[in-house]
Formats: sequence, C-alpha cells, structure tokens
Amino acid sequence: MSVWRSLRIPPEELRLDTTLKCGQAFRWKVSGESQWSCAFKGRFITLRQKDSDIEYQSYFPIKKSSDEVDHEFELIDNFLMDYFNLSSKINLRECYDRWSMADKHFAKIACQFKGIRILRQDPVENLFCFICSTNNNIARISQMIEKLCNKYGNLVYTLNGQEFYDFPTLDKLVSSNVESELRQLGFGYRAKYITQTAKFLMENYSDAEKWLYSLRNVDYKVAHSALLKFSGVGPKVADCVCLMSLDKHNAIPIDTHVWQIAQREYGFNSKSSTKTLTSRLYEAIGDHFRNLFGDYSGWAHSVLFTADLKAFQDRPSSFTTIDTNIDTTLSKNDLDSSILLDSDKIVITKKRSRSKNIQKESILLSNKKIKRF
Repeated sequence: MSVWRSLRIPPEELRLDTTLKCGQAFRWKVSGESQWSCAFKGRFITLRQKDSDIEYQSYFPIKKSSDEVDHEFELIDNFLMDYFNLSSKINLRECYDRWSMADKHFAKIACQFKGIRILRQDPVENLFCFICSTNNNIARISQMIEKLCNKYGNLVYTLNGQEFYDFPTLDKLVSSNVESELRQLGFGYRAKYITQTAKFLMENYSDAEKWLYSLRNVDYKVAHSALLKFSGVGPKVADCVCLMSLDKHNAIPIDTHVWQIAQREYGFNSKSSTKTLTSRLYEAIGDHFRNLFGDYSGWAHSVLFTADLKAFQDRPSSFTTIDTNIDTTLSKNDLDSSILLDSDKIVITKKRSRSKNIQKESILLSNKKIKRF
C-alpha cells in the first residue's frame, strides 16, 4: 500500500460517511476507523476522512520504474477527483446556501447533512447495480453486488482477510449459465434482467461501454429513453443512471420514499392515489423539485432523501464524530415500502416494522468527463 495522500477537500464539500452509505454506491466497505475501501479496475483504494481533509491510500500492480509509479498515482488521483466530482466547478457550500434560501425544509436539515456529494460512477456498473435495486433496499443490493463481483469479477486485493473484487466486465455476464447461477445466489427474477441487458449491449454495440459513456453528451430525455429499452429498467432506474453516471444533474429519481417526502413536506396530496404513483405524478414531483432548487436539483433531492433515512435520524450537527459502523443488516421483518419504479407506476406496500438502522436506497448524480484507468 502507498503512503496516505491528500485530496485537499474540506468536509463541507465531501463527507464520506453519508456519501458512501446512503445508497449511491454499493461496493465500498468500512475497513477501519473513518476508512472505506473498494477495488476499481485492478486498483485497490482506501479513503480516510479527517477533520479537515480526505486522504487515500492505493495498491496497484508493481511497476518497473518510478515514472510508472508516479503515473499510477496521477491516474488514481484523477480518478478520485472525477468520481467525487471534485474536479468540477460545483461548489457544494454555495449550493447548500442557495437551496436553503429556496426551501425552509432544506434549510432545517442542511447543518446536519453537509458534504453529501453526488458520485460520477462508471455507467456500466451503475446500470447493473440499479437493475439489482428493483424491489430492494440498500443492504440487499450491496449483498447482491458483492456476490456478483465475487463470482464474476477479478480479485484485486485482500485486506485483513476481506477480499475486494473488481466489478465484472460485460463479457463475463453473457454466458449461458449466468442466469441460473445468479438465481442460485438469490437474485431471483433480476438474474434474467442482468443477462438480457448484458447480451443486448454486447450484441448491439461494437463498444457497449463507450456507447454508455456517450450518453453523457446527449440530452436528458434522449439518454433516459435509451436506457428504458433494457430489461429491468423503468423510469425510476433510468433516472438513477442518468443522475449518478450520465451528468444529468436535474434527474430526479422518485420511489415511494421520495413520494412520501413530497407528501409530507411539499404539499402533494396522497388521497387521490394511495395505491400507485402514476407517470403523471412522477413527472409532477420531479418538476416541483427542479423548479424549487434549479440547477443541480438532483443533488438537493439526494440530501433530502439521505436526511430522511432511518440510519441517519440521530446524526449530530457536529462533523468531528464519524460513525462508520452503520448497521445495514436486515431482519425478516425489516422490509419497508422502498420499492422502485419498474414500469409507469410504483406499487406501494404497507409499512412494517423497521429497525433503527435500516437504510434505503438513494440515487445521485455527477458532472465532468471521466478520466478512466
């Protein structure tokens, strides 16, 4: 492992304990006090939150010269700056001030939830993660993605007995036995969605990864429509990918949880539709947030979502204490109404008891062109 290197970013611009634990990404693991680790395309990265900065360590295959090592550090530094949207012109502190002036509810929670930054993830990984998110929650999505990586990804590093795998490449997901294997691993009907989408990408595009990245350069509606043709992708999941991977900063993914926030805090009447969230209402809620928060409304929406998660209900306003041990395990009775949109509506299930530490999914987005390894 390398020495600790600074990202030179204050906590008001990025807080790892919320940004990495609120459902944006599903592969980061707590690996020490205020530390999180993950593997990305042959590199292993550990982040550490400090009171006034964020630091990182990295592991990568041994190079032959110091110049190559320096180049690796430059690549990783650029990757992290891009991944966290730190190289963009987005000043999160200024955004929070503007959103607080626009909305009294945002102003009320802003102090406790500073530094929730939108990730800019690989659209291939992001797409398949949110295909797994259908009718699911953060803990189970994370478990599924870990199984997917352990089965089809490459082992990159082992830290204190904990193995870290890369996200699998598309060609690993198109074999004839993948669907049955995923079903055995507990993916259920999502197994078919994964294999069908992987096959569609491989069969219809000479470079599927490049095509997905190209959606960053088209209009939101064009990108959203393009994603809807994949198995397991409805309007909600498409908005997740647009927001988190494709630079559509005003994409507003709406699940039942966001709908409840809209009803409770923003005057949306629930009496007219207690069983379903129609496509018209979905669009109306999204437009409300876009009109309220303006540019980067998807970022503001994600702060509201995170603040409403049970896991963060007792979060103090101070930023000197970091709890990295948020429990995301689920008991049999912990399932709640956080159900994702598969078609033109969301089906609401009656709430059941939830443990104090349950997390739901949250969706976010980013900006800037990626510097790939």
